[in-house]
Amino acid sequence: MDIKLEKKKGIRKKHIPYIIGGVLFLFLLGWIIFGDHSSTLRVDARGISIGEVSRSQFNDFVRVDGQVQPITVVQLSPEEGGIVQEKVVEEGSQVRKGEVIVRLSNSQLDLSILGSEASLTEQMSIFRNTQIQMQQAKLDNEKMKLQLDLEVNRKRRTADQNKKLYGEELISRENYLQAQEDYDLAVKQYGLVIERIYQDSISRALQLGQMEEQLESMQTNLRLVRQRRENLNIRSQIDGELGLLDVVLGQNISSGQKIGQVNDLSDYKVEAMIDEHYIDRVRAGLNATFERQSASFALTIRRVFPEVREGKFRTEFIFTGERPDNIRSGQTYYINLELGQPTESIIIPKGTFFQSTGGSWIFVLDKDGKKAHRRQIRIGRQNPQYYEVLEGLEAGEQVIVSSYESYKNNEVLVLE
Repeated sequence: MDIKLEKKKGIRKKHIPYIIGGVLFLFLLGWIIFGDHSSTLRVDARGISIGEVSRSQFNDFVRVDGQVQPITVVQLSPEEGGIVQEKVVEEGSQVRKGEVIVRLSNSQLDLSILGSEASLTEQMSIFRNTQIQMQQAKLDNEKMKLQLDLEVNRKRRTADQNKKLYGEELISRENYLQAQEDYDLAVKQYGLVIERIYQDSISRALQLGQMEEQLESMQTNLRLVRQRRENLNIRSQIDGELGLLDVVLGQNISSGQKIGQVNDLSDYKVEAMIDEHYIDRVRAGLNATFERQSASFALTIRRVFPEVREGKFRTEFIFTGERPDNIRSGQTYYINLELGQPTESIIIPKGTFFQSTGGSWIFVLDKDGKKAHRRQIRIGRQNPQYYEVLEGLEAGEQVIVSSYESYKNNEVLVLE
């Protein structure tokens, strides 16, 4: 006879895996619904820098390094090439305008000058001979004119006499007509000579004018060639200091080659390279200051150069007041360049976090200072000490301003 077995009540061993699985499922579901899923990282609070958000006056300026330069620099470049024959002045010496600094020699130029002088001498000789010939021709024409004057007068008297004699029937009609024809011919020949003299005078004037122009041109050319010889003496164009002279005796210098410079030390300027981030805001006329010898000195931008090299552009400042004592070329001044008027703004201290975030977000501490959460912000202007915050932060909050390189991909930081 079969015996009916009763089922055991309660949790059996085979139910345990299902129970554990259910518990894990409920825990996972609760974590998904109610849990904090942000990426959290524990950091050492001693290794971070914390700055306070504040509402204060924001001074819109940028600090740049500027180098003192002479107000004017004149380049030394020979107009004529040649061999360095003599260095008259050494570097660092004071020079006056027109003073010879370097003497060059050029044998080819000397030959050219001799050729020009010989050509000019020959042309002047030809010109003088031509003038003599023209003067002789003029005298011959005057002599012919006088001879014809006499001939015409004689023919006229003969014709008048024959006319009177013919009227008294003392001579034949043929003699009378011949005398009249001889007079008419003499008058016509005289007219031709007068016309010839007139035409010769015009031709002579034109020829002499052309020869004088040619002679003047050759004289001008000779002066220019001689001036080229004078250009072998390289002179200072201004009063100043010979700051650089890069030549040695016997060196072959070509025309236009830079061999040095003269510095005008009557005044100074300051040149500075500024980050291209500010190129749209920097313009001529902006004011700047720097501290030196416990005193403040004022500058203004005279020129902004548009070319950008290696992420920077060049600017030129001039003094608008006193100059520092013992100012020298090459000195470095740390200049505060004013880009705008001070305004009241939300500001945070500058820090290396900007290199990782570009100013688009920042870690903001909780009120208890134990956690920092990532928050989107918008940064506007900046100066050497502060960033101007346009959106995302309020005065009194605290932010992490040190580098984010180790945790830039995290959402929450736990400070320990």
